[in-house]
Amino acid sequence: MKLLHLDSSALGANSVTRELSAAIVTRWQEALPELRVEYRDLDVDPVPHLTGRSLAKADPIEAAAAERVLQQFLAADVVVIGAPFYNFSIPSTLKAWIDRIAISGRTFRYTAEGVQQGLAGGKRVIVASGRGGQYGDGNPADFQEAYLRQVFGFLGVHDVEIVRAEGVAYSPQHRADALAAAHAAIGQPLRKAA
Repeated sequence: MKLLHLDSSALGANSVTRELSAAIVTRWQEALPELRVEYRDLDVDPVPHLTGRSLAKADPIEAAAAERVLQQFLAADVVVIGAPFYNFSIPSTLKAWIDRIAISGRTFRYTAEGVQQGLAGGKRVIVASGRGGQYGDGNPADFQEAYLRQVFGFLGVHDVEIVRAEGVAYSPQHRADALAAAHAAIGQPLRKAA
């Protein structure tokens, strides 16, 4: 079994999402000692943003790197993403990664009837979400979790779990309580994927 671990926070050791994503991965490694984990820090090693030259595959080195990103995603059974809530959404580095995995004909396609089909199903995605404020479920200001559920669903991945720490910027006590609640909410690794 393969697990792809991505972090995207710019906060380094002070990151809530890095702490949570690491705890999720550790739980998986404890449950499955044979688990193969690949890690990418999108802050330290970002994927280039999509450009016209990227789409034209004008740079063979960039095209090969983009193909490696796609293959790494396709090969993963589980994807753990540290996704902080930046300006009501996700970090641009995470969006650049998504742009490299959302590829027509590879991870989704349209049928002759005009119906979209996801081609990357059978995976489980676990998002470690960190938020300075309190947004809760279904808040219209949440373009982070709703976007991630939508994009992975579009690719055929419907087993998306969110582990969320909210209100971490309010006070040190709020942060500690939110992290404790998020750690307690980390799901079981071996439950069956949807």
